Amino acid sequence: MNKQIILTASLFGLIAVVLGAFGAHGLEGKISEYHLGTWKTANEYQFYHTFALLFLSTFSRAKSQSIRVSFIAFTIGIILFSGSLYLLSVRSLLGIESVSILGPITPLGGLCFMIGWIGLFIAAVKNRA
Repeated sequence: MNKQIILTASLFGLIAVVLGAFGAHGLEGKISEYHLGTWKTANEYQFYHTFALLFLSTFSRAKSQSIRVSFIAFTIGIILFSGSLYLLSVRSLLGIESVSILGPITPLGGLCFMIGWIGLFIAAVKNRA
């Protein structure tokens, strides 16, 4: 197992639990239902890709370049996709309504997620075990 991948996944998992609890208990009534839904989407995708990272750690004995690409892509994807959605959800609370760069960042994170899944697919096809 790859220690770097496990440590990264553990950190993202911890952050996802904290942010999920904060969204459920700290944001209710402070942001609109629409923005609360956006927060939940960010949290769900963070969890999905945290689990994907954990799965990658079991694959890492192959020392595959595709696994490395998936690791980097999932990590950047979590930061860009989930991170931008978290910020979009609470930008009125943070006073950053005028920041327009956040919207275009989200699809870049989604693209990273797709690259990560393609890398995992390629690694699975190439794995002989």
